[in-house]
Amino acid sequence: MPDDRFYLRQLRAGADFGQGDPIATQMANFIYLVGDRVAGECLVVDPAWDIRGILDAAAEDDMKVVGALVTHYHPDHIGGPLFGYPVQGLPELLAANPCPVHVHEAEAHGVRVVTGLERSDLVTHSGGDAVQVGAVEVECLHTPGHTPGSQCFRCKGALIAGDTLFLQGCGRVDLPGGDPEQMRLTLTQRLAKLPGSLRLYPGHSYGEGAYGDGSALMSDVRRKNPALRSIGAW
Repeated sequence: MPDDRFYLRQLRAGADFGQGDPIATQMANFIYLVGDRVAGECLVVDPAWDIRGILDAAAEDDMKVVGALVTHYHPDHIGGPLFGYPVQGLPELLAANPCPVHVHEAEAHGVRVVTGLERSDLVTHSGGDAVQVGAVEVECLHTPGHTPGSQCFRCKGALIAGDTLFLQGCGRVDLPGGDPEQMRLTLTQRLAKLPGSLRLYPGHSYGEGAYGDGSALMSDVRRKNPALRSIGAW
């Protein structure tokens, strides 16, 4: 499949959508649209904060959202109450644009608790599963540590990492469900071994100053990110 068929768009909360929301701006989440340009179909990764804005961004590119991919269950990524602040997310997406929601099997319960979705709304996956959108295949990588069912998505030359790995640092392990040993294994046995030619797309706009962009090649991340550079410290 030619690379020009592959569609990927990065959107920053509070800037590219959700403008005027001070909490969204502060949280600086990235959401992603990934899909097949020829089919005109895409999946949205971690839809939150401003669902209409996300759908409008897809429509600007003549793309229709046909599914959602969830990296993990925290409300800044899928909606729900965030320290008392209501965040739009999966419920609003399904109300405006009914579609399947793809989650790791270990994360399904957390997603339902946070969002109030029904079991029937979710499609559960194991690591190594793939989600198809048009002729584009998205591989699900189970990367526990930040939460038990955290997952990254690998597609063509992209790695969409949620809160597992940022451009600088990695996701917290001191929140409910966090596990330092699982994060160590994820970083050292899974992500550190991925090809350096993959481009990392993180779940938040953290640490771009070291790279000058909202993404970076894994070869550069391994050199500059202390979470990978100092693997021996784990």
